[in-house]
Amino acid sequence: MNATNEQRIGEIFSEGISIDRALNRAVQKAVWKHKVLGNPVAAWRDGKVVWIPPEEISIPEDSSSLNSQQK
Repeated sequence: MNATNEQRIGEIFSEGISIDRALNRAVQKAVWKHKVLGNPVAAWRDGKVVWIPPEEISIPEDSSSLNSQQK
């Protein structure tokens, strides 16, 4: 890795926005996949872990492109 790449990576980590976006997208895709496959997801509510059944998982309307992206 050269100095330019290391500097760019340092900027990405210090800024954090790109990382936050990537993590949010990954979570959206995972939740969407669980719903489509009929699997529940675990969530933290009121200080404990609860299972959310697939029929109760809400998916944002703009998530239609999630299934067309590479894994």
